[in-house]
Amino acid sequence: RRPGQRRALTVAMSIGLAIWVSGGLILDHYQKGNSLPDTTLRTLTGEPVRASDYRGKPVVINLWATWCPPCRREMPVLRDMQREREDITFLFVNQAESAGEVSDYLSKKQLVLSNSFLDPDGEFARQVGSAALPTTLFYSPDGRLIDSHLGELSRASLTHYLDK
Repeated sequence: RRPGQRRALTVAMSIGLAIWVSGGLILDHYQKGNSLPDTTLRTLTGEPVRASDYRGKPVVINLWATWCPPCRREMPVLRDMQREREDITFLFVNQAESAGEVSDYLSKKQLVLSNSFLDPDGEFARQVGSAALPTTLFYSPDGRLIDSHLGELSRASLTHYLDK
């Protein structure tokens, strides 16, 4: 009923949307080409491992947590794709939870995942620029970041990224 306010709100929302989209594009452009970090992760049994050790095949890294609903919903999709696509290495990097919490969750949900790791202090997430969960990163066989996805992955969207 107030055209002036409606117009101002529309302009403000348009500017906000433009900043959000351009910020995402700039971040995406900046991140592409970054290498797999050498940060030390831990296996669920406490052994040290580095994501950079997995060069040689395409690598998909999923940053997740047991308390994150979209993470929990996408986990079966990632598990199934890990089983189907042996040409790709999948790494599941839990954020700041204990080995016991992660093991209990995976067992309770009957999720058998190869390459489940812990990022106890979030250093790996900081190095790759992850600000929210779930974050999925797609690396080339030589360890170069080629794409990333923030939010829940469906089977269709994951297949889209893998077939690029």
